[in-house]
Amino acid sequence: MSKSTLRPRPARTLSVFFDARFTRTKHHDGISRYGSCLLAALLTAVEGTEIDVTAIISDEAQLDLLPECRWVKLNDPTSPAEVAIAAKLNALGADVVFSTMQTMGSAGRRYGLILTIHDLIYYSHPQPPGDLPLPIRLLWRAYHLSYLPQRLLLNRADAVAAVSETTRDLIVSHRLTTRPVHVVSNAAEVTASATRTVNRHEAKTLIYMGAFLPYKNVESLIRALEHLPGWTLHIASRIDGRREAQLRALIPDRATVVFHRGISDADYAQLLDEATALVTASKEEGFGLPVIEAMAQGVPVAVSDIPIFREIAAEAAMYFDPDDPQSIAEAITALTDETIWARQSAAGRTQSQVFDWSRSAQALIDLIRTVDERRGSGT
Repeated sequence: MSKSTLRPRPARTLSVFFDARFTRTKHHDGISRYGSCLLAALLTAVEGTEIDVTAIISDEAQLDLLPECRWVKLNDPTSPAEVAIAAKLNALGADVVFSTMQTMGSAGRRYGLILTIHDLIYYSHPQPPGDLPLPIRLLWRAYHLSYLPQRLLLNRADAVAAVSETTRDLIVSHRLTTRPVHVVSNAAEVTASATRTVNRHEAKTLIYMGAFLPYKNVESLIRALEHLPGWTLHIASRIDGRREAQLRALIPDRATVVFHRGISDADYAQLLDEATALVTASKEEGFGLPVIEAMAQGVPVAVSDIPIFREIAAEAAMYFDPDDPQSIAEAITALTDETIWARQSAAGRTQSQVFDWSRSAQALIDLIRTVDERRGSGT
């Protein structure tokens, strides 16, 4: 029997269950943060409407990273019990279920189902995250050998949510589903700061925040330091010793790279405040939250010229060829011009607010209602 805090609920038109089982228990990753922020915005947006929202968790420790809400505890999403989760949700009276991933069990469901896809990175870069158990990593690789498993998963839903226009376009171009695909966009947790009063064009300080998988291409950032004498690159995110050693071996003579091995929010904010730019040479991304969050703080960004960064940063970024260290250095060097730095700082603060959780929540509400109406009409 599932454990829950479900209480008698007044009559509602629409009972929505939000699958938050991919929430972390200590620190957010990208999917965890997406779910938590979207759920918080959704709960605010549905106040006074016919929609009643219940979060699905698998571990009560997840509640520490989720907004206060009605919740029900069901099985872990990676357990064998996942095949029977639809029966549990049927019994709980679900009208529509939204999942922040595409792997949710659905056999025998009597409710509308919306599944989410974040990116298609691992088809071209199949190495799975190292923190996954070995059996899951093996399944991960097998899953990404072909688009067929993805099509089978997505076509079980009534609709698919994509976290960006770029991801939606890739889903459509690869014909991954016959279901309608809607954008329920990712966004930053922070709002735009006030106008920057200190211009950091002379700081010669760069920040990288992100993972270290091959497609992140941190190697090119380090190689670019050969063309950036006097600059310091701060690598802020957690990194294991072996990967750090690999990157240290690439540091050019007389270049400075500082490995923080993880950093508190306060220290990261201070680092951003003192930086010339945030940089990333990633070859693919699902969204790029560090980029959005840096722009919101008025920190210029220098990034790979790839579709997702064009979508989220528009004219607010300095773009470069991620395979060319000289191109990276030229984009960064342009920010040593005081006028260009100030222009990009202001543009970034404005552009960062294009992506807003309240708008994402409204997009999800519209999608929930559409799915419910279609199921009610039998279409």
